[in-house]
Amino acid sequence: MAAVQSPWDFFDKIYCISLKERPDRRASATAEFAQAGLGDRVEFVSVHRHPESSEQGIFESHMRCLEAGLTAGAQTIAVFEDDVIFRRYCPHTLKVCIDSISGRPWEALFFGCLVKKSWRTEIGSLVGVRYRSLAHAYAVNRPFAEHLTAKRWAGKAFDALLRDEQGQYFSVYPCFAFQSGSPTDNYKRPGIDKFRQWCGGLHRIQKMNEFYHRHRPVILFAHVLAVLAIVYLAASAIGSHLP
Repeated sequence: MAAVQSPWDFFDKIYCISLKERPDRRASATAEFAQAGLGDRVEFVSVHRHPESSEQGIFESHMRCLEAGLTAGAQTIAVFEDDVIFRRYCPHTLKVCIDSISGRPWEALFFGCLVKKSWRTEIGSLVGVRYRSLAHAYAVNRPFAEHLTAKRWAGKAFDALLRDEQGQYFSVYPCFAFQSGSPTDNYKRPGIDKFRQWCGGLHRIQKMNEFYHRHRPVILFAHVLAVLAIVYLAASAIGSHLP
């Protein structure tokens, strides 16, 4: 009997960025990859913490992964960060998304991120997105990887580069790759962990962001109705006190 093809086989190279100073994250990521059926497909790209700028270190690490994929002749490259966790992962959903983007122009496919806007496609499990931030789980095709690697560090974070360079971006719906509650290594922004914890963690933030943009018209309509109801009740209360 022939082995069942994994949807991950679509990606020629799969990398995971990992700080050499964080063996705990490598161990956690390895376990997450095993649960998602990635097994030994993932190549860890181990880097030292950047001595001056965490954002520059992250930027250069992502570029290193993309360049490695290009050098290896990959047509499709997936990149993860070592604080990734998988929830709601469904091989069938991922396969449907991959089958869909294979037949259309695309530059990036996100397995989880924050977006400014999303819209439905003819495939229920694939959405078009206006990317906002988080680059812990994504894939790009070769032409877009070549375009990105032509950029050099100029003080712009990697997810900001993705945001500004975006074109044909898509995301799996529902997203299944989240960032864990592990403390951030971006020491340039020390308050980011406190903000995330106050919001319930990145896992919750991602889900809320996805839910809002999926149901944005209904949510906005409900808010309008609520405001109108408050205005009506206030007007009625004032009217009842007039002579």
